[in-house]
Amino acid sequence: MKIVVAPDKFKDSLTGFEFCKAFAEGVSSVLPDAKVIDCPLADGGDGTMKVVNYYLKGEKITLLVSDPLFRPVKATYLFSKKTRTAYIEMAEASGLHLLSEEERNCMFTTSFGTGELIKDALERGAEKIILGIGGSATNDLGIGMATALGYRFLDSEGKEVQPTGENLIRIQRIEKDRINPLLKNVDLQIASDVTNPLYGKNGAARIYASQKGASKEEVEWLDRGLKHLSGIIQKQLGVDLQNIPGAGAAGGLGGGAIAFFNGKIESGIKIIKNIAGFDQKIKDANWIITGEGKIDAQTFSGKVISGVLESAKKQKTAVAVFCGISELTTLEIREKGIDYLCEISKNEISLDTAYKNTFKNLVDAAKDFAKDIC
Repeated sequence: MKIVVAPDKFKDSLTGFEFCKAFAEGVSSVLPDAKVIDCPLADGGDGTMKVVNYYLKGEKITLLVSDPLFRPVKATYLFSKKTRTAYIEMAEASGLHLLSEEERNCMFTTSFGTGELIKDALERGAEKIILGIGGSATNDLGIGMATALGYRFLDSEGKEVQPTGENLIRIQRIEKDRINPLLKNVDLQIASDVTNPLYGKNGAARIYASQKGASKEEVEWLDRGLKHLSGIIQKQLGVDLQNIPGAGAAGGLGGGAIAFFNGKIESGIKIIKNIAGFDQKIKDANWIITGEGKIDAQTFSGKVISGVLESAKKQKTAVAVFCGISELTTLEIREKGIDYLCEISKNEISLDTAYKNTFKNLVDAAKDFAKDIC
């Protein structure tokens, strides 16, 4: 029997790697001859870098770059010399977690440090860059990132503006005469499941800027800035960002990566599945095992489990889902294509106890699963 174990993490209690270990321990005690293949996954959120490195086996590169407020900060990305692939999480340099509550205001933050990471990767020979854009502190449409790669954004007097959200509305011209020539040879994939347009009622500023410290008045200023620069980008670069789903991701950095670097937005889980060779690994599998801490409606919006179910359906492979708790009805479970679902924490008396016992509970649940499929 071939079983592929492809989980996300259980937030705050179990990594995807620990899930694989616990499941294998439980199943092997009942089915010692089963072939259990570890294939931990992620969707671009927390922990993705570790999962990517499991497959890329790249080098961790750490360098000093600019944080969202232009201060020096150490940031790390992955680089594989063998495949000439870099995996960069923008949050390493431009993430909200780098700022205190008092410092958070995306009027004044920049994605410049993310551009510095990309520049370093290009200089090391990267031909493919996977850019994860979750957790941003910015609303600058990626002009900080682009500035680090040689773009210049000029105001009405021909002076270069500081690349922050506040200054989007002041930009009148984009200069490309100094852009890094290495950009011509790179394939940039943007890992994001956000589908927001760049501006408007569902755009980057009106949906997310208040979470990054902007006041109501500042949200409107930022929205106008995004719309303004979008018009200039369309006129000068020929890219209509407003009609590209996901251009509003990460304060417009998704759109900026498309306009300035010819990037392409792809589902985070799709990118990770490709890196892992997931569709090849599940060929001839009897079961695919997946899971995450909590399963609800959001689980099927570009998350790991939705990606696993999509691949399993194509290959007509049975899927078992293990979670801490599920909010799905019996009908929803069947409609989603889940063949077996187990809530491993349903008998715990408290959340703290459930967290402490997650590994043991999963081992026990895996034993029960193995007995059920014997």
